[in-house]
Amino acid sequence: MKITIHNATTGKISERNMTSKELSEKEAEQEAQAAQAAEQSAKKAARQSGLDKLAALGLSPEEIAAITGA
Repeated sequence: MKITIHNATTGKISERNMTSKELSEKEAEQEAQAAQAAEQSAKKAARQSGLDKLAALGLSPEEIAAITGA
């Protein structure tokens, strides 16, 4: 993977390969972002499941909103 370097003083653009440390940091960051996205998705699915179950019990949308604060 390459890194592009822009020198604002000279206007020169150069590229270099990432160091192993930079590469591992980037991979760790991508894994953390993926884990966060999965966690948010799971929370959203769990919330929707709960709302669906309340509706299946016969509660009106107004009652569900009152219970959940939404």
